[in-house]
Amino acid sequence: MRYYLDTTTLFVRGAFRAASTGFAGGIRNVTTLFNHTVPADWNHAGPEKEIALVTAAAGTGPDVLGLLTAVPIRHLCVLQYDFVTVFVTAGISQKQSEGPGTINIIAYSSEGMEDSALLETIMVASEAKAEAMLAFGRGSGTPTDAVIAACEGEVKHRYSGRITEPGHRVRDAVLRGVPEALRRFESGATHTEPAFFIYSRFEGGHWVEWSPVNCPYYPCHFPRQSCDFCYCPFYPCKDESLGEWSTGTTNGRVWNCSRCTLLHEPAVADYLKCYPDAPLEELVRYRKKQKKEVIP
Repeated sequence: MRYYLDTTTLFVRGAFRAASTGFAGGIRNVTTLFNHTVPADWNHAGPEKEIALVTAAAGTGPDVLGLLTAVPIRHLCVLQYDFVTVFVTAGISQKQSEGPGTINIIAYSSEGMEDSALLETIMVASEAKAEAMLAFGRGSGTPTDAVIAACEGEVKHRYSGRITEPGHRVRDAVLRGVPEALRRFESGATHTEPAFFIYSRFEGGHWVEWSPVNCPYYPCHFPRQSCDFCYCPFYPCKDESLGEWSTGTTNGRVWNCSRCTLLHEPAVADYLKCYPDAPLEELVRYRKKQKKEVIP
């Protein structure tokens, strides 16, 4: 799975089995998931056309599942909990003339699921969204809310209810992500980048928000490193030349890439920003080429 943003759209790329409650949804194999911010004067009668236009402009091919939102994509919240990554945009309009707003959720698992588990993931995410909304004092949702559940890899999960490994992680991420996304939208503050949260087990399980401003760990690898991809979009890449499997606190296997500096190297980070679809192998080759060119 890879994800990146342009000014109006979150793109999630990979080889997915996915289910969607959005426009032209359903369950099928796709290569692209997206959440797109429509313009203020958008014609609500043409969602399928808008999705087709986004797909054509991005050149992703026809195998897509897309969601539409009025929330600026810069208010996106990205939450990573082990093998689960959840993307949330949320906005509730305060004026009736502006419509009810939209809450969109994309829940991704790097561990494969059966189709029934994907559908159950949508149920878990929707239930957690309603719970988070009620706790936030904003009702239980809006008529245009949508969820995509997607996975990659060998099937490991037949079920994904709230007490299963994937369901617990999705639920926890949505409970944290929905109110955070609403706060970002309602604060009126100017955000230029999405918010990133990661579930940490250091000194007890809790969510941590990463910020590039005044990071207390800088430089965590080397002086003048790039921090544009602090939370690696390839995680877990499972490339044992870059990282290794470690035993977690609950005796499960966790992908450990603490020694990897690939995306912290400024030249590689700049290359990935210019070519966001570049695969990991291409970035590794580019780093080797850069190192050869600097050898006297």
